[in-house]
Amino acid sequence: MWSRLIGSGVATRFLLLQIVVLAVVLGAVGAVSVHLSTSEFGDIRAQRMLSVAENLASTPIVRDQLDNPAAERVLAPEVDRAVDLSGADLAEIVTPDATVLVSSDPSRWGEPADLGRSDVTTGRAWSGDLDVDDVHSIAGHVPVLDIDGNVLAVVAVSEGYPSLWQLLTAGGAQLLLYLGIGAALGLIGSYLLARRLERDTRGLAVAEIASLADHREALLHSIREGVVAVDNAGCITVLNDSAQELLGLPTDAVGRHLTEVDVDPTVREFLLSEASEHDVVLSTRDHVLALNRQPASSRGRRIGTVTTMRDSTQLAAMQSQLTSHKSVTDTLRAQTHEFANQLHTISGLTQLGEFDAVTDFVGTLTRRRAEISDAVTRRIADPAVAALLIAKTSLAAESGVALELTADSRLGALEPALSTDVITILGNLVDNAVDVSEGSTESTVQVRVRDDDELLVEVTDTGPGVPANARDTIFARGVTSKPDVPGGRGIGLALVRLVSAQHGGSVSVADTDSASSGAVFTVRMPRSDIGALR
Repeated sequence: MWSRLIGSGVATRFLLLQIVVLAVVLGAVGAVSVHLSTSEFGDIRAQRMLSVAENLASTPIVRDQLDNPAAERVLAPEVDRAVDLSGADLAEIVTPDATVLVSSDPSRWGEPADLGRSDVTTGRAWSGDLDVDDVHSIAGHVPVLDIDGNVLAVVAVSEGYPSLWQLLTAGGAQLLLYLGIGAALGLIGSYLLARRLERDTRGLAVAEIASLADHREALLHSIREGVVAVDNAGCITVLNDSAQELLGLPTDAVGRHLTEVDVDPTVREFLLSEASEHDVVLSTRDHVLALNRQPASSRGRRIGTVTTMRDSTQLAAMQSQLTSHKSVTDTLRAQTHEFANQLHTISGLTQLGEFDAVTDFVGTLTRRRAEISDAVTRRIADPAVAALLIAKTSLAAESGVALELTADSRLGALEPALSTDVITILGNLVDNAVDVSEGSTESTVQVRVRDDDELLVEVTDTGPGVPANARDTIFARGVTSKPDVPGGRGIGLALVRLVSAQHGGSVSVADTDSASSGAVFTVRMPRSDIGALR
């Protein structure tokens, strides 16, 4: 019946459990009530039985008629009067040899009396529990003494203990009323709680809930994408294995506030935000992450946000490689255009017969190309880095930007892996500097590379500079300092930060020393990670 009323599942079990608990509580209350009533009955009626026995034993006619052959008929009215006045079940006068002389129950006359543990035959009054005719009773025994203190007889008055029902009803109708009200309220409350639980658990059975929980855990921890759920208070409520690894969070992060765990500040700020955001690129010290955040709600009420994340580190590296290839292509295109113009000039001079001018023009071009190469190779011994700077110089010149290598730059040959990373760092910084410097007043980019106590890469531009409030996020979030690039494309700077961090280094941005606008991007890596080949 209950299953039809509230359905099956957790709610039914909850209701049945509540009913069992309620029954146990009511049973305990009843047991306590019975125990108290029994104790109260024993204390009060024991004194009453003893008082009635003393009153009967002190009656003069009892003492005077004990030796009368017709004592049972003479004393019977006295015994009956004692029963009537006290409400006792039985009153008797017993001889010292434990034979019933007179009793309110005539069938017991002359029968042996069981005095039990009573020591009344020693001349002292006694009261306590006693079985009388197999009835558990409370009894009072008082001796009848002669002038010499000898026991002439014993007056015994007893009353049987009430039954369980009598004890329950002895408390009056109020006890039953209170128990009934308590039972009714308990059943109603249990029913309402069961209905509420039925709604909250969607009517699912215990096994179904356990299965859903198991499947949820298996799903969360098996997918490659990271999943982080944060409630309205900023506490982590869900964290799968991928997210824990990507963010470097401890195993006990669930249930803790985001400010209590060691996580990148930019990521923390993103997780604590409330609005929806899609395909946002953030860079930590170890990973480039693509994140999507969506508000979460339950039954129309907001409960927090859910953020998914993908590790885009390899994708960013591939993008950097593609950018490098594009840079080479652009450089070749720029050189092709430059060579084409130069060939046209040579062809025109030849047609005019100005052969001396052709010789001078070719010599000038050769010297200029040699000066550019020599300016780089005299300071940069690593061939890959030198080739990059030479190519970037030509590419920058096509955009109207002068790329200069400072006179104090020095870099030895590097290990191939480190050389690749330096190219990634330098290429992204130079590309960014050329883009922002194009069209500026001076249109100059200065590059400084040193490998003394540490590897230092410093790129100075003449662009609009980086606002102070954006300097903490420009290397982490997918943004850019170039206002004319729709949507920003700050993955290059994020990659610079990631590569430098992998070598234990750091990247920073500051204003230039000159009065004009511009920014200085500086990368520093420890000397132990340089791995230069001297």
